[in-house]
Amino acid sequence: MSTEFAQSVAEGLSADEKWLSSRYFYDARGDELFQAIMASPEYYLTDCEFEILREQGDAIAAVLLEAGPCEFIELGSGDGQKVGHLLDALHRRADDWVYRPVDISANSLELLAANLSPSRPWLRLDPIAGDYHEVLEGFTPGEARRVFLFLGSNLGNFGEHGSIDFLREVRAAMAPGDALLIGLDLKKAPEIVLAAYNDAAGHTRDFNLNLLARINRELGADFDLGQFEHRPEYNPETGAARSFLVSRQQQSVNIAALGQTFVFAAGERIFMEVSQKYDAAMIKALCAQSGFQPGAAFYDRKGWFTDQVWLASELAADAAEKTET
Repeated sequence: MSTEFAQSVAEGLSADEKWLSSRYFYDARGDELFQAIMASPEYYLTDCEFEILREQGDAIAAVLLEAGPCEFIELGSGDGQKVGHLLDALHRRADDWVYRPVDISANSLELLAANLSPSRPWLRLDPIAGDYHEVLEGFTPGEARRVFLFLGSNLGNFGEHGSIDFLREVRAAMAPGDALLIGLDLKKAPEIVLAAYNDAAGHTRDFNLNLLARINRELGADFDLGQFEHRPEYNPETGAARSFLVSRQQQSVNIAALGQTFVFAAGERIFMEVSQKYDAAMIKALCAQSGFQPGAAFYDRKGWFTDQVWLASELAADAAEKTET
């Protein structure tokens, strides 16, 4: 049992508006379910970003390698299937770089090596298992030229203030001349977004409910998964897509490891995750406030998703500091 996991669950379920941290979605079963979500026809994000990396990979590689040799550090790499197109494009242009995938899930990193290495004997792979924040703290700016990869719209899971804080952490690990390739999901029609987080096969529902199953297994809880309903919501003005688990009835849940009982009213919600969608003005502000300046931007044919290169510079860092004061 993780003490940190237990403390997070206790804090979240004791709040006036209950929540659970999406950080703990990814056990072995959670990894499997997330792969199923990304493969579902409703989950457009995967197809859009695959298209960008497949069809514009050479153009992206040219921008990223323009300043010379570097190490590519992918934060939240998952099983590595998406990044393969970019790695191939990078290899077509140069071989003086190393790929360092970072993921909190050791299981995902094992899958990544199995997916990428056999067909790419030239790949210099240096995986890092750990939390984003801890890994970033271990980097000293200027040790090597770095290009950070943060794909798949993962940034949207941090929320507005969390996104800026996280990007500033990334910027703090970078020196002028370093770069960030970031994936961002764009605002679009509510029916498209809602379907992506409520797929017909129920993978997203099961992904959320799996966190309750993990609490049962690791913390000795007695959640009845059948008494909670998965419910996504989307606000097209703010761009916030939120996921909740909703109690179907009045009920109590005991968690042995915490020595606590939590009461749920009928219809009471547990906030599970936010997936932020962006427009051009939001992206411009986010880039400036977090200490970057914009470089190149790449879009899928539908204009639903973008992968953008943001540059680290002293000028941008100075501007970011001014926004904090």
